[in-house]
Amino acid sequence: MIASPKNLYQYRELIAALAWKNIVVRYKQAYLGLLWAVIKPLMLMLIFTLVKSFVGIETGDIPYPILTFAALMPWIFFQESASEGVNSITANTSLIKKIYFPREVFPLTAMVTKLVELAIGFLILAALMVYYQMLPTVQVLWVPLIIFYTMLVALTISLFGSALNVYYRDVAQALPVLLSLAMYASPVIYPLSLVKTKLLDERAAGEWSETLYTIYNINPLAGIIDSFQKCLLQGIAPDFTALLPGFIATAILLPLSYLFFKRAENWFADII
Repeated sequence: MIASPKNLYQYRELIAALAWKNIVVRYKQAYLGLLWAVIKPLMLMLIFTLVKSFVGIETGDIPYPILTFAALMPWIFFQESASEGVNSITANTSLIKKIYFPREVFPLTAMVTKLVELAIGFLILAALMVYYQMLPTVQVLWVPLIIFYTMLVALTISLFGSALNVYYRDVAQALPVLLSLAMYASPVIYPLSLVKTKLLDERAAGEWSETLYTIYNINPLAGIIDSFQKCLLQGIAPDFTALLPGFIATAILLPLSYLFFKRAENWFADII
């Protein structure tokens, strides 16, 4: 596993070429091209803003539309990287049968493709920050690390899921449904501060409040989204206590996911 990053570095040009192919194939006949990459978060932002006008969600001094858009950026990047990563092995059957190279190239390629779309999302976020007269601070330097952490979380699911999907194709069908449900267990529609207030300040669950808050933060996206919003919109450092439970879970699960993938890849060509 230690040698893997070095081996993958040797295939960086292949990853770039496959990612470029994915982008070209996906958007070459679409009139709006890469704009489709931001239509989804913008539409969701508008829908959530409409829902918020009926339900009422406390967001402090930050306008709800930009708070939600900033939450949707890492969430959609994670969701689509994981979903496409799970399908990446079965979608490249011909290459797998013809030539050998590290099979983890395919989940990584799916992630690199989504990085391009994430970059476009940053342009929209920058425009929203100008509109709402919000200036980034030095805390924005945390953002690349937050994105890298998001990539590790997505890779954890991609490696395990893509290997399992070779044997059980139901995995690719079930994952989008599970991730859609997981969005409501992540601070996308509502801020993490609201969960913290209910559980830690108001003790809404009684003696179980602190335990439930920790369990909630085992979902790495809870800390990721909250940190992304804090660094970009509030100009403050990430809340490391919110990040820690999810980081520990990822640190444990990522090596296990990688080992499972490497063991399973020996039979990919035979089963596919």
